[in-house]
Amino acid sequence: MIGYTALLLIVLIGLSIPVASAIWIVATWLGATYSPMPLHLAMGEILWQTSTEFLLVAVPLFVLLGEIMVRAGIATRMYDGIAQWLSWLPGGLMHSNIGASAVFAATSGSSLATAATISTVALPEIHKRGYHEPLFLGSIAAGGTLGILIPPSINLIIFGLITSTSVPELYIAGFLPGLMLASLFISTILVAALLFPSVRGQPVACSWRERVAVLPDLVPPLLVFACVIGPIYLGIATPTEAASVGVCASLALAASTRRLTRPMLAEAIRGTMRTTGMIMLIVLASQYLNFVLGVTGFSSTLMNFIAALDLSPFQTLLAVILLYLVLGCFMEAISMMIITAPIVVPIVTASGYDPVWFGILLIVLLETALITPPVGMNLYVVQGVRRRGSINDVIVGVLPFLAPMVVMLALLILWPQIALWLPEVVYRS
Repeated sequence: MIGYTALLLIVLIGLSIPVASAIWIVATWLGATYSPMPLHLAMGEILWQTSTEFLLVAVPLFVLLGEIMVRAGIATRMYDGIAQWLSWLPGGLMHSNIGASAVFAATSGSSLATAATISTVALPEIHKRGYHEPLFLGSIAAGGTLGILIPPSINLIIFGLITSTSVPELYIAGFLPGLMLASLFISTILVAALLFPSVRGQPVACSWRERVAVLPDLVPPLLVFACVIGPIYLGIATPTEAASVGVCASLALAASTRRLTRPMLAEAIRGTMRTTGMIMLIVLASQYLNFVLGVTGFSSTLMNFIAALDLSPFQTLLAVILLYLVLGCFMEAISMMIITAPIVVPIVTASGYDPVWFGILLIVLLETALITPPVGMNLYVVQGVRRRGSINDVIVGVLPFLAPMVVMLALLILWPQIALWLPEVVYRS
């Protein structure tokens, strides 16, 4: 049953059937084939319980926050400001792609939104300044993955919901690994630029006076980040309440720049509805699939199988990492997490690992899935904004950035305190 289920899901996704529909088909087939009970009769209650979960209200709020930041021009000014501060490094604007992605990730919570936003403002610079196009495209795709690691992350919210793990602890645990991964990406660009000078491109020429003058453009996203994360860390607001504060802050910033118009707000809301609809369909379909897997005995069979292997905790962890690296080549990141986390997390925690630490490790694994062909979503987002050439350019350019992700995984395994130190200081001391 395990093999057939995975094979059917991969085949359906490979046929370009929407992820949510593929999950519904697999769940319905499993229920009809392996259960004597009409499991579809429980669908309404499962969908209602999931869709009325208060924590999920944060998802459309964070999406709307990112939409407003983009359409108000705040993201563009932020990118220009970061470009003047980082472009002096060998590799020029490719460092700005990573830095801007990290800052925008701290307001959007979405990797796809981060990749799309940075692509929109950065791609015109490729030929203007003579950059090596594949590596430039790869830096945008890789930088976009930071959107699900640096808080506020939509994926961390959903992980906390489906595994009953504290979202505030996950948020604060993702902060340091997110900054470290961004630094590893920048180091990768620096090494490439030093070894191969032809990829550097022309730096943005500016004086220190000009750099100081653009500092106010970096304040709005940091202000929104403080409005969102501050109340969560202080324990005075839930992620959902903090997300609503962030939306209000972004509206105020848009109004202060006179970009808050009725057409702009309507377009932001339409974008939010499209993205939220996609995410919620995947969440609901995956929750029903998890219910079917539990009733048909899939979960218990898998746990008994792993127990029979008599693996050590470290061997179990390596097996889980290998599973996600393979699945990441064929499945979309958020659906992969929702389907597998309820099964995998009990196995990992039973081996003695901290669920908050594993949540961060899992997010880094999901980041690799976002840039791993053939289903890496960030690859298609960057190519979609580019609208010319072949997606092979993006794939080739992103390959060097898989190495720092592997390094980040190794660092988290060797030193779990990278993720656990801040939660222990803030919440567990």
